[in-house]
Amino acid sequence: MGRVLVIGAGGVSTVAVKKMGFNPEVFSDIMIASRTKSKADKIALAMSHPKVQTAQVDADKVDEMVDLFSKFKPELVVNLALPYQDLSIMDACLEYGVSYLDTANYEPREEAKYQYSWQWAYKERFAEAELTAILGCGFDPGVTGVFTAYAAKHHFDSIEYLDIVDCNAGDHHKAFATNFNPEINIREITQRGRYFENGEWKETDPLTVHLPLNYPGIGPRESYLMYHEELESLVKNFPSLKRARFWMTFGQEYLTHLRVIQNIGMSRIDPVLYEGVEIVPIQFLKAVLPDPGELGSDYTGETSIGCRIRGLRNGEEKRYYIYNNCSHQAAFRETGAQAVSYTTGVPAMIGAKLFLQGLWKKAGVWNVEEFDPDPFMKELNEQGLPWNEVFNRDLEL
Repeated sequence: MGRVLVIGAGGVSTVAVKKMGFNPEVFSDIMIASRTKSKADKIALAMSHPKVQTAQVDADKVDEMVDLFSKFKPELVVNLALPYQDLSIMDACLEYGVSYLDTANYEPREEAKYQYSWQWAYKERFAEAELTAILGCGFDPGVTGVFTAYAAKHHFDSIEYLDIVDCNAGDHHKAFATNFNPEINIREITQRGRYFENGEWKETDPLTVHLPLNYPGIGPRESYLMYHEELESLVKNFPSLKRARFWMTFGQEYLTHLRVIQNIGMSRIDPVLYEGVEIVPIQFLKAVLPDPGELGSDYTGETSIGCRIRGLRNGEEKRYYIYNNCSHQAAFRETGAQAVSYTTGVPAMIGAKLFLQGLWKKAGVWNVEEFDPDPFMKELNEQGLPWNEVFNRDLEL
């Protein structure tokens, strides 16, 4: 039914492509393209899908991508590469004439700054080309936006307070490791906190605001206020919001390692001269840390991610909590990847599936909450990320 080209060959790609392979009636032909072709080959070899190809491509080079698109002729390009490359991949899609989907918004290499404005600026160009661009189709961002849209459609007349809560209660049995690309992960966590309240954005020093929250099946975990990209789009698309925040859990050992990394300068994103060669410290650190894609075999425990929402229904206050728990071990048994990769890769596959089925297909650039949430929610239950709802309980926030 559909030809899909996936750019990137990390843990998220491993999950997304394998799940595409489990849905061959929709994904008839799949190409995995990476700067390092051997990584794409490894994913392809582990699949039973009859029509999987691999290719080498530099996602920073528009001409290389356009040439590859011309040969494979995809109906959709799924960008699971680095967020630095979002704009070059979008440029290539426009030049060739193919729709686009990603899981994380654009970030410039030289500054740890998450902002949708760079990609939203492509809206008219994609609309004029009659192409679809789906932004942020992972879990957070992604499922959290769909959860919010589902709540707005079925349970609220207006949403006023939104807290996205992300807990990883797993144990990878490493002294220090990140659950996705170390460079992107550390840049994200060490930036200033930011949240929306009463019509304006407010900032905090990194990881200084925190409190214990209880997660279903897990219990209390210290949760830290951070900035996360979906807040920007959700505030825009749900203007009734009076406050929107994002919380993530971290263990003390992780935070201790993170402080040391910062204190000795290894989190720097600017180049330094070492024996006559310029290196970026955080990129060197990435090279020596464990590969997130290789953590799955020893990972135990589970993740719990969801939205805690307060608002009005028929003039009365309503409280609502919608969430998913995902087992690291179950994710590994199915796909060979840990739950953080699984919870990002499965939604990317679902978004691609809905696009190919014509359910999430409209010209322009869109965040996931701007589509009908119902078919996505149905697919979550069927594709390995079942969700749960709690009504009118203490939200703790």
